[in-house]
Amino acid sequence: MALTALPASRTEPDGSAVVRVLGYNIRSMRDDEDALARVIRACAPDAVLVQEAPRFFRWRKHAARLAAKSGLFVLGGGAPAAGPLLLCSPRVTVERTRDVLLPLTPGLHRRGFATAVVRVAGARFGLLSCHLGLRGDERYAQAGRVLDELAALGVDHAIAGGDVNERPDGRSFRRLAAELQDCRAVRPWGGEYTFTPDGPHQRIDALFATRGVEVLGCGVPAGLPGVTDADLRAATDHLPVLAALRVPAAP
Repeated sequence: MALTALPASRTEPDGSAVVRVLGYNIRSMRDDEDALARVIRACAPDAVLVQEAPRFFRWRKHAARLAAKSGLFVLGGGAPAAGPLLLCSPRVTVERTRDVLLPLTPGLHRRGFATAVVRVAGARFGLLSCHLGLRGDERYAQAGRVLDELAALGVDHAIAGGDVNERPDGRSFRRLAAELQDCRAVRPWGGEYTFTPDGPHQRIDALFATRGVEVLGCGVPAGLPGVTDADLRAATDHLPVLAALRVPAAP
C-alpha cells in the first residue's frame, strides 16, 4: 500500500525550511550496500543520522562511497564518534561539526555522538546522531548526555536521532521524550516498528526534535515510492525512520 504524501524539502517564504531527516542503523555496511543506497536515495533526505557506520579499516572510504551512491556528502562522525555518522545533501550549509566520545563502560562497546550545526535556507539548527548502550544504567546516563550535548550546541532548534536500544516505555526513551518531541508520536506517518526488517515488532529507533520544530510526519518509509520491501530487508538489520520537519527561520 502506498503511503500518503510526506512533505518534500522546501523553503518557505518566511525563510523557514522544511527538511527531511532520516535515521538509520546500517550495521557497518555488512549487508547489501546497493540496497542501502537505494533506500536512502528514495527517502530524499536533507540529512541522515547514521548509526553503526564503518569505524575500522578504511572506514572513511566506506562512508564516502555510501554518501556518493546516495547522492549525499559526509558531514561528520564515523570512527571518531565510535560509529554515529552524519550525511547531508547539497542543500545543507555546514557551520561546524563535533564528534563526542562517551566514557567507556568496561566490557561494553565505546559509544559516542556525531553532532553538527547547519543551515538550510534561513533556518539554523543542530543535528545529533547517537547509538545508546545495551545496559540500562549506561543507556540512561547516555540519554542525559544527549540532552546536554543538544543544549551545548547553542542553537534554538535541534534534531536528534538514533538507535535507542529501548522501546518508548523504557526509562531512557522516556527521558528523551520528556524534553524533546518524539516525532513519531507527535505526527505518525508510515510504519511504526523498526526492528527487525523480517518481522518488525518493536520501535527502538527514533527521531526527536526540540519544541520549536514543527513535525509534519514521521515513521518507517515502507511503501514509499522507490522503497521496496526487498531492499529494506536486504539493506541492514534495522528499518529506517524518516521525518519531515519545519524548522523556523533564525532571527
